[in-house]
Amino acid sequence: MKAYENPNLSAQERAEALTDAMTVEEQIGQLKYDAEAIPRLGIPAYNWWNEGLHGLARAGTATMFPQAIGMAAMFDPELTERAASITADEARAKYNTVTQQHGDRDIYKGLTIWSPNINIFRDPRWGRGHETYGEDPFLTTVLGKAYVRGLQGDQAVLKTAACAKHFAVHSGPEAIRHGFDAKVSPKDLEETYLPAFEALVKEAKVESVMGAYNSVNGEPSCASPFLQQKLQEWGFDGYFVSDCWAIRDFHEYHHITSRPEESATLAIHAGCDLNCGCTYQRLLNALQEGMIQKEEIRRACIHVMRTRIRLGMFDKETPYDQIPYEIVSCPAHKAVSHRCAAESMVLLRNNGILPLNPDKIRTLAVIGPNSDSRLALEGNYCGTADRYVTFLEGIQDAFPGRVLYAQGCHLFQDRVSNLAMAGDRYAEAVTAAEHADAVVLCLGLDATMEGEEGDTGNEFSSGDKPDLRLPEPQRMLLEKIMAVGKPVIAVVAAGSAIHLEQQPDAHLHAWYPGSEGGKALAEILFGTVSPSGKLPVTFYASADQLPDFTDYAMQGRTYRYAQQNVEYPFGYGLTYGKIVCTDVTYQDGSAVVTVENQGSRTVADVVQLYLKDTCPEAVPNHSLCGFQRVTLAPGERKTCVIPVPERAFTAVAEDGSRRVFGKVFTLYAGTCQPDAQSQALSGTKCVSTEITR
Repeated sequence: MKAYENPNLSAQERAEALTDAMTVEEQIGQLKYDAEAIPRLGIPAYNWWNEGLHGLARAGTATMFPQAIGMAAMFDPELTERAASITADEARAKYNTVTQQHGDRDIYKGLTIWSPNINIFRDPRWGRGHETYGEDPFLTTVLGKAYVRGLQGDQAVLKTAACAKHFAVHSGPEAIRHGFDAKVSPKDLEETYLPAFEALVKEAKVESVMGAYNSVNGEPSCASPFLQQKLQEWGFDGYFVSDCWAIRDFHEYHHITSRPEESATLAIHAGCDLNCGCTYQRLLNALQEGMIQKEEIRRACIHVMRTRIRLGMFDKETPYDQIPYEIVSCPAHKAVSHRCAAESMVLLRNNGILPLNPDKIRTLAVIGPNSDSRLALEGNYCGTADRYVTFLEGIQDAFPGRVLYAQGCHLFQDRVSNLAMAGDRYAEAVTAAEHADAVVLCLGLDATMEGEEGDTGNEFSSGDKPDLRLPEPQRMLLEKIMAVGKPVIAVVAAGSAIHLEQQPDAHLHAWYPGSEGGKALAEILFGTVSPSGKLPVTFYASADQLPDFTDYAMQGRTYRYAQQNVEYPFGYGLTYGKIVCTDVTYQDGSAVVTVENQGSRTVADVVQLYLKDTCPEAVPNHSLCGFQRVTLAPGERKTCVIPVPERAFTAVAEDGSRRVFGKVFTLYAGTCQPDAQSQALSGTKCVSTEITR
């Protein structure tokens, strides 16, 4: 048995033995995302690039969960971990059959899943924000760790290899990302941008970290000595991969090098092991020119081969070899997707119209460009569901009365039919509203409008949003339907904050809820399920009052710093009941919270803990430090014990140093933030206790 095939040796020892059996040319061939086969060593070709942000992506049929921002709105790490575990199971099922049996080693077929995206959604205009878990470092950390646990599993052999991206200060603008330099203070780095990455490396043992396109304080993220030093301090033990073609950006956009050989040299020197792109094809030239040393190539090759060994790729068998193809998009997996969709939707406004009573409403109009749209369910970085339930279809399946459907308008163009006049579907929509007892108006965006630069299909800002408003055709449609005078329930599919500029009778934010989204929506509309999602981002009233998009300072951004311009706060979301926190104490490092259901029906809600530190170094407002989902019957009371991490009591000085500065803290417990606006909107009060350290 060759040393690299010996399961009794460590992954490091096996990787060293395998790498040392290669020529330097063969080693270089393993540092590209489309790694070459080495038949003489029994190494098959391997494409490292696979995606699994909310289900296995881009390689055919798979279970499709809500987009990441929707999973964040669940505030449910256990369910998030389950979704990730299903994603990994389906990756293994396809790998066992499509790859191992049929030899398909193409892109999106491997076991290295480049998810989750744990960037901070600091600005609502960022098109890729819906790939993240929102604006809060604590929530992002908890959910990011859960997703990594689900993807990687708990066996000695990794189920799949997760990837924390994009390290580390990356959130737009998309149009200039390839040459942009994000200027960020030491305080904001430690307080906001780095914590989730640190936790995923140190606590979740994430197998991979991906760099970003932009520079950070003058250093390109994929070759940053500062960022690489952080990974070393945290004990990172995986492989580092560039974002795709980001190393090419060094000479084409950042202009810190003049040719590919210099860019490849800079990246390999810094510690970038794997190149998603083509620049590492020039490593052999750089070696021959004396720009790099063989040992640098060897080190990187050891890192990538170590991951393949940890995945069991050179073992005779793994614990996952018997995962059958039949589990892909099976009923049990789709049931989890359905539950995720139901937990993710956030009820922002309700004057009592919801839940709808089918005994009183005989005819329902379903209107809007997202009513019957599969794209409104998907988001980006998704697979293909074997069945989609659109909003319209879900309502038609659940409602016993008549459903009138009208598209109303195009998502963003001024007409639906190219040969028609502008506004060609407004009259039909108004007519449908006039003949209905109530209207479900399905508005919003999809991933052709907000997403990644290069992936979007319209004129808007390379995937970023120009503002927080609906596209003009939808604004006109909303105005016309509101003028009819019938009850209007606005259902908005979008991955970010949308300001409606109108006050419908109810407003439900559905995100991109996955293939089961229509079914979950219908259950909420008709009261089979109570909404229980919470906003993982702040919904601002206007983009005009936000700091400049390119300003990475946190002042005036997110619930921890913003003082005004808030329409709906982080952590807010209504239910059909009334769960309240009536008492909180702090004991042995945990909050002990008494929770009771003062309403008339069984509902779920999210108990949230916030800590306020009054020391000068602390954030201006309070910070989330714990949460727990609860489900209570009418009159039921429960005691929740929620750990408060010691890190919650720390603050960050201007020089980036973190420690406990404060002596007196206020711990709040509620189903929303403890600010006046959140409590007024929610109709509930938070309770608090003082902690002296």
